[in-house]
Amino acid sequence: MAAHNEEMVIGPLLENLKQLDYPKDLYDVYIICDNCTDKTSQVAASYGVSAMERFDDKRKGKGFAVEWMLEHLWKRSRQVDAVIVFDADNLVSKNFLIEMNKKLLEGHRVIQSYFETKNPYDSWVTLSYAITYWFINRMWQQARHNWGMASTLAGTGMCIEAKLLKEMGWNSTSLTEDVEFTARCIGRGIYPTWASNAIVYDEKPITLASSVRQRLRWMRGHTDCARKYMKPLILKSLQTRKFAQFDAAMYLFQPIRFLFVAAVWVMSSLQLATPLYTQFDLLKMIPDWAWIGLNIVLFLQFPLVMLLERRPWKAYLGLILFPIFQFTWFPITLIGILTSKNKTWNHTKHTRAIKIEDLAG
Repeated sequence: MAAHNEEMVIGPLLENLKQLDYPKDLYDVYIICDNCTDKTSQVAASYGVSAMERFDDKRKGKGFAVEWMLEHLWKRSRQVDAVIVFDADNLVSKNFLIEMNKKLLEGHRVIQSYFETKNPYDSWVTLSYAITYWFINRMWQQARHNWGMASTLAGTGMCIEAKLLKEMGWNSTSLTEDVEFTARCIGRGIYPTWASNAIVYDEKPITLASSVRQRLRWMRGHTDCARKYMKPLILKSLQTRKFAQFDAAMYLFQPIRFLFVAAVWVMSSLQLATPLYTQFDLLKMIPDWAWIGLNIVLFLQFPLVMLLERRPWKAYLGLILFPIFQFTWFPITLIGILTSKNKTWNHTKHTRAIKIEDLAG
């Protein structure tokens, strides 16, 4: 776990990891205390785990911290079969290592777990995050897994074979190291798989302002990775005629997808809610019912997923403000594309020490 000033939240995770249903002598826990100015290292050490302190004012961010830790890990006398990356604010299901071990024994080299929101009911923003990830888990990760395509890494709850890491190196230090490592794996013909029964719980920002900062970093990193890896993946997919590689290239196209949805909303508004269509006949080339139907389909997929995922009825209240959350993606995406050369890492502050027992209740 890479941790920057996480003394408030790291304790519950470390306690959680001590209670996993797995032989305790078969896994080690390392905390990368990355440029910490608080008591993160002392808290980590009090739980009997390895607290590794790192100070670097130039190479900041999780990607650099993980790379630094791996270099130290390979030098240790006790070598490992796989590495799992978590964030300091996470919690995990007790069967997590059992499920990852199953996948490794099946021959998979890169595995992503089910991504759950730890604090869905803290605010309308966190509930919007939860709805988004319920959709991603069901309609993106599970669907792609069912079709034999590559899953995408989520930055946390991901398991990577140690031998593979030594072969290709980490070398993923962009603002979205998970997107970058996914692209590099698929470029080598290694397809990450999906472990739906292993769950990682991730804390989400409570306020819209902090959410915007986090998602802007994601879009900048995603755009940067698309610039580096999208063209090579498309060319390789044409050479190998493997749809999975083309599909991975389309994942890097994600920021443009948001802008496409924005265009649908704008065109719908121009035709249905304003008199502009009387001035521009071109807008009427698509009938009103088609715009209405398209928007209904785009929205109804979310409550459909919630039904399939058997979410509690109070979660459906989040659908009231969810369109606002979705709409904020559009300026964030546009700004992210235009400022993708900004590599500044913005830390998301976490303050709630939620325990795994609180989630079970």
